[in-house]
Amino acid sequence: MRDIESSALDAQHKALFRFIDKVNHDSPRITPADLDEARSAGWTDEALYFAITVCALFKFYNRWTDASGVNALSDEAHRGGGKRSAVSGYARS
Repeated sequence: MRDIESSALDAQHKALFRFIDKVNHDSPRITPADLDEARSAGWTDEALYFAITVCALFKFYNRWTDASGVNALSDEAHRGGGKRSAVSGYARS
């Protein structure tokens, strides 16, 4: 997704992704007003906690992978993984 605002997401999810974009790119400047905006869109503190945690973990994984020299997946492998996750979710049986 390249543009949250023109996407087909509903208003509640757009508010969440605007918040997560700030977590991802400008977390030192998050204010209570940012949280209030997400809450007013219907997100609970618990949901925001999980969203922040997922964002932080992905940032960690990406930095760890980059710094440790682990080879990145090809675009084709990412597409295949995305298709599998869309059908099966993240859990593997």
